[in-house]
Amino acid sequence: MLTLRRALGRWDLTAIGINQVIGGAIFLMPSQVAAEIGAWSPIAFVLMGLASLTVALCFAEAGSRFESTGGPYLYTRAAFGRFVAFEVGWMQWFTRAASQASVMAGIAVALGYYWQAVTAGWPRTLLLLGVTAALTWVNVRGIRQSAWLVNALTIGKLLPLALFIVVGLRYVDGTALTTLPAVTLGQFSAAALLMIFVYGGYDVVPVPAGEAVDPRRHVPFALVLTILAVMGVMTLAQVVAQGLLPDLPAHSTPIADAAAVLLGSIGALLVGVGSVISMTGNNAGQVLSGSRMLFALAEHGELPAFFGRIHPRFRTPANAVIFTSVVAVVLALTGSFARLAVVSALARLVTYTGVSAATLRLRSPRFVEVVKPASFVAPLGPVVPTLAIVVSLAIAAGATREQLLGGLAALAAGGVLYATRSAVPVDR
Repeated sequence: MLTLRRALGRWDLTAIGINQVIGGAIFLMPSQVAAEIGAWSPIAFVLMGLASLTVALCFAEAGSRFESTGGPYLYTRAAFGRFVAFEVGWMQWFTRAASQASVMAGIAVALGYYWQAVTAGWPRTLLLLGVTAALTWVNVRGIRQSAWLVNALTIGKLLPLALFIVVGLRYVDGTALTTLPAVTLGQFSAAALLMIFVYGGYDVVPVPAGEAVDPRRHVPFALVLTILAVMGVMTLAQVVAQGLLPDLPAHSTPIADAAAVLLGSIGALLVGVGSVISMTGNNAGQVLSGSRMLFALAEHGELPAFFGRIHPRFRTPANAVIFTSVVAVVLALTGSFARLAVVSALARLVTYTGVSAATLRLRSPRFVEVVKPASFVAPLGPVVPTLAIVVSLAIAAGATREQLLGGLAALAAGGVLYATRSAVPVDR
């Protein structure tokens, strides 16, 4: 029987995680967070990193029980059954496709700073089609090629940030970080919600587990290291930006502006190129993870077998890759992704809460014969999964009415799709 090729190691999975979390937001978010809580921002980035770590630890424990493609879909299927799992898988794929489209549009905007023509008309269309076609081709060709690309782009995005941090720390004005303003609970909540979304994306790490060499050991490693690495980069980037720009909230491109203070126009250009590389890398990861979620749903008979077919030569889910990319580029070209972005809040709530609850449930002795024993267990017994559920619910508490309604509409659409699919024979 034809299967996916296992070629991903622990560092490949870590690169996928870092690549998905560090996208374009890191170059924009420092000013938005500072506008809410000022000099508390670096401390808040650490606190939100630790909050995200509680959820990541649940993913790590659940992931240490499975070896197949699907990540959170598999965990919630084992714990709560097909319908809950389908909704988790559906929402993950749906948001990955919409996010892929959003990032593609962002690449055009970022390049437009240097080449105005690519922001509209046929040059923009050609750019989006070209980027999508290239990333799709690499993903179809093989998981090893996809991993090389993601690894290279991850290094490419981290190098400018590392240079910015190392050089910038020497010139930071300490008073800008030690003069702590009074903040209200509402201000801190608004900043916390921004940062929870900035930390999002690590949930894709276990999705391609069916292509990992030793997923039960390497997935937990990659998840924990992803959060710790991202927390370090984001916190230090905030420190440098805040220490260099006294009026940080007034800057719409804070990292680029701070780099210009440090290194002049060369610094701004370096960060600009880094942001394009960052978004391209993020897009490459979206193609990889989104297509694998679609493949996992089809592999378990929840979607037509067409999406679960494996390329006979490259041993990749080629149909799922192509379909996901086509949907994403259509959304990008039509601008529909902007309306779909509201779904992300509830999608993360569903995925994070589902996996955190599944972590607790799968510890029950009744699941001993259903899933493999965990090779990694989150510390402090039920404390970490419980805290993770609280963090997940906080996302919903901070979501707008539009986000909640959009998410509920997407869930309802998934329910209709599930009911329709369940009413016809499985074509496997």
